Amino acid sequence: MDIINTISKELNLPSDKIQKALSLFNEGATVPFIARYRKEMTGNLDEVQLINIKDKNAYWIEFLKRQQAILKSISDQGVLTAELKSRIENTSSLQEMEDIYLPFKPKKLTKGQKAIKQGLKPLALLIKNEQFDFQIDEEIGDFVRGDIKTKKDAISGAINILAEWIGENEKVRGRIRGQFERHATIYSKVKKGKDELGSNYRDYFDFSQRIDRLASHRTLAILRAEKEGFLRVSIEVDLDKASENIERTIGRQYQDNSYKSKVFQEAYKRILQPSFESEFKKTIKENADIDSISVFAENLRQLLLQSPLGSKRILAIDPGFRTGCKIALLDSNGKYQENRTIFPHPPQKKAKEAEQVIRNLVESHKIEAIAVGNGTAGIETEKLCRKIYGNSDVKIFSVNEAGASIYSASEIAREEFPNLDITVRGAISIGRRLMDPLAELVKIDAKSIGVGQYQHDVNQPLLKQKLNEVVESCVNHVGVELNTATYPILAHVSGLGETVAKNIVTYRNEIGGFKSRAQLLKVPKMGKKTYEQAAGFLRIENGDNPLDNTIIHPESYRLAKEVADLQKVKLSSIINKEVELDQDKLKNLDAKYDEYTINFVLTELQKPTRDPRKELKEAKRNDLSSIKDLIPGMKLNGIVNNITNFGAFVDIGIKESGLVHLSELADEYVSNVQDYVSLNERVNVTVKSVDLDRKRIQLSMK
Repeated sequence: MDIINTISKELNLPSDKIQKALSLFNEGATVPFIARYRKEMTGNLDEVQLINIKDKNAYWIEFLKRQQAILKSISDQGVLTAELKSRIENTSSLQEMEDIYLPFKPKKLTKGQKAIKQGLKPLALLIKNEQFDFQIDEEIGDFVRGDIKTKKDAISGAINILAEWIGENEKVRGRIRGQFERHATIYSKVKKGKDELGSNYRDYFDFSQRIDRLASHRTLAILRAEKEGFLRVSIEVDLDKASENIERTIGRQYQDNSYKSKVFQEAYKRILQPSFESEFKKTIKENADIDSISVFAENLRQLLLQSPLGSKRILAIDPGFRTGCKIALLDSNGKYQENRTIFPHPPQKKAKEAEQVIRNLVESHKIEAIAVGNGTAGIETEKLCRKIYGNSDVKIFSVNEAGASIYSASEIAREEFPNLDITVRGAISIGRRLMDPLAELVKIDAKSIGVGQYQHDVNQPLLKQKLNEVVESCVNHVGVELNTATYPILAHVSGLGETVAKNIVTYRNEIGGFKSRAQLLKVPKMGKKTYEQAAGFLRIENGDNPLDNTIIHPESYRLAKEVADLQKVKLSSIINKEVELDQDKLKNLDAKYDEYTINFVLTELQKPTRDPRKELKEAKRNDLSSIKDLIPGMKLNGIVNNITNFGAFVDIGIKESGLVHLSELADEYVSNVQDYVSLNERVNVTVKSVDLDRKRIQLSMK
């Protein structure tokens, strides 16, 4: 198999570009580096295309490993013919390859194999080849011996043999698989006595749907309920039509005696249906995983790239009822100052005392913004702060605190704040998330940030891989300020990793800060290859070379300097927009440099890339106390706080978030929720219905 050409056909990309991308990967290049700095080699392939190439290459490598394992297994059995080998080597379908291998696959003793050992193979051949029942019946008695006690046992054993031969027939499997692909239906029923315990799954207590129309969130819910023992789940096609398909495929090889239909039905019910049920459960699970993980990945991307407040003096609150609200004070650089604990809510109800503490801290630390975690008591605490500073210059923000407790107990948190209580660390994290969400969230395992429902039901290694790809992409998209970045965010910069990131921070402290990117080469374990991969994503403000504060790679500094020389100006004059480029003076550059690099450098010189994230603005909040205040038809504003395949959840200022089902996102048909809303987006909604018993709110954006 030619993997390059196979990937080229699958992704509709030039094979030479795929070859060059894979060569770069093999040399240790990262996706962000190739996408930004090797456009001339790959023909401007973007990150998504590069990741697809990488994934496809990994798949086909594993495919070839499986192919070789199958060939070895059959060869070791001494039955590998030239024709069989050719068929296995020339298939590009894993399912087809497994079907070819099935008759040779080592397996436990089956009913058919047991019947053969009992001497019933001649009877099976007789049933297959004899047209008349009476001639079969005349010979059945000869097989009633040993473990075969009755004629019924003999017939049953012979049918088992024939059913397994049919069940392993490659053409039959292909035809029945096609029937499953077009018509298979999933059925779920509640197990006896599980109604109450499994009430969360009552939508699936008596459920059926074609699997090609089954939404991914339903797939995951049904399979989880089956795993937890609440549902019986099957995937089936029509038995009569399956028998007809078997008949059409190999019917001529069997005589039309009364046993024929029994053989075909046994083949379907005992061999084919269970086999394809297992196969298609795996397939729909894999498809649901891919679908859901893509949603989780996009949610994570939006969380990481949410607007930062920037350098402000912050009062951060980790809310709570019984244990109180932990307050942490941060300076404009995110440095921890001090902490307090207040008890404004039940059971203590010291609201006035809490208000005074907040007022004193805001005044003494000249606080510019208050960050309130959105967990337990978050709404109540936010309202308390708005009561004090609702009409002032002090801005109040609700901050998603998902994963903050994970950070608080982590090794990173212990390194940063070894002498602080775990709850104070949580408050600090909430405040820093407001200042720079990306820099703070990268300290937490991406799976702990809370990026969607059913996260624990999907393929965990694949989830981790895809979320890590998103983190890497976001960090390198935004870039990192070399002299202020912590090692957790540096560790995600292209080519670095945790060890080199820690070495950078240590070396930075020793020299009092980097003056140039070139100094990175003096960092322990920073080899030339690592430097090549990382340098363009690390910026230095107020360094010796103005190019170090751009995304122009050091390997292109010569080109940038030549541009300035041709213009007869300083580089800083171009970067600071003091002069405009005269394009006529740059015509000769084409002879020395490739088009992609020239365009990239010229664009960056004229408009240096800084933080691409939007400015954060304070959101308006609804005057609501609880779900009981909601009335159908009520117009509200809200913030999208979760996105799923079936809709978006919106924070409207009370404990419960409301669901905007995908059918209520727009007047037109909606297939992809993320085409219409994004996380943390401010939206206007209308209350459609309120279910007080189940605490469910249905909203509409129409």
